[in-house]
Amino acid sequence: MFERLDTLEEKIRKLEEDLSNPELLANPKEYQKVAKEHAELAPIVERYRNYTRARTELAENQELLETEDDPEMREFIRQEMSLLKRAVDTSEDELKAMLSPKDPNDEKNVILEIRAGTGGDEAALFAADLFRMYSRYAELRHWNVEIIDSHPTGIGGFKEIIAAVNGKGAYSRLKYESGVHRVQRVPVTESQGRIHTSAVTVAVLPEAEEVDIYIDPNELRVDVFRSSGPGGQSVNTTDSAVRITHLPTGLVVICQDEKSQHKNKAKAMKVLRARLLDQMQSEQEARIAQERKSQVGTGDRSERIRTYNFPQNRVSDHRINLTLYKLDAVLSGSIDEIIDPLITHFRAEAINNDEQQ
Repeated sequence: MFERLDTLEEKIRKLEEDLSNPELLANPKEYQKVAKEHAELAPIVERYRNYTRARTELAENQELLETEDDPEMREFIRQEMSLLKRAVDTSEDELKAMLSPKDPNDEKNVILEIRAGTGGDEAALFAADLFRMYSRYAELRHWNVEIIDSHPTGIGGFKEIIAAVNGKGAYSRLKYESGVHRVQRVPVTESQGRIHTSAVTVAVLPEAEEVDIYIDPNELRVDVFRSSGPGGQSVNTTDSAVRITHLPTGLVVICQDEKSQHKNKAKAMKVLRARLLDQMQSEQEARIAQERKSQVGTGDRSERIRTYNFPQNRVSDHRINLTLYKLDAVLSGSIDEIIDPLITHFRAEAINNDEQQ
């Protein structure tokens, strides 16, 4: 990373020389091009210079500490060193973030899909717990959550629930939640008090606009049918539920949460676009991974990523060996303590991969 930063610092010196060159000033188009590149690199180089200054001052203070005899002065130097160490660490994290390759999907809204896996009713109940967790997190960040489709169980769980999460940077914050989430707890139906292990799969897809992916209407089969409901007055008496099949891929999306067939179709198309874009990008990533002969960052959703242990009030993310003993807070939506380290880890990984190319 630092070799790359040294190269950028040298490059910006050359750009500054070019910007003061009278010949360049006489060519507005070329001058604008150089000025734009300088503007893009300047914040990174400035941050690197701040980092270098802080490290130099830290080394100088260390030398002073080794030669200083006065106790009060030594304490003052230690305090200065503590502040400088914090500045160095902060600058290094910021530099990693600034150098990491930008994901073009980061600012997009999200299609969140949660499905109960092994564990029957207990897995369905935990699927509902996870949906509440993400809903509360979205609320804390002032995002909007809209249910697209759901298959509830009779005891408050979900076999499957699909929702749109709309908000600035939603995908950048939630994209590492894709994978298998395992829960260990005593089910309410367990009379012997034994701990059961269940699993729920989570998929986080960037919402795809029509400009992102073209879907030929002739390649779609649209079926309408009567929504299934819990009974009583809420049963839909019209054929408003929609099933869309994408014939080339066999992808099927069903939406029946709205009473309007038009709204259900629009929501189903939103999910279909997201799944097709995800499939296309996954295939591309798989090809890149094969070319690199590396499985890092393939995003394999069959991998168990996190365990929620209720008896120990523990959450463990297995990708970064992170363990927190605050399960209750996490399930209440306080998941930034997991998300932030994940973002830092995968950014560093992306930088390393980029440097190896």
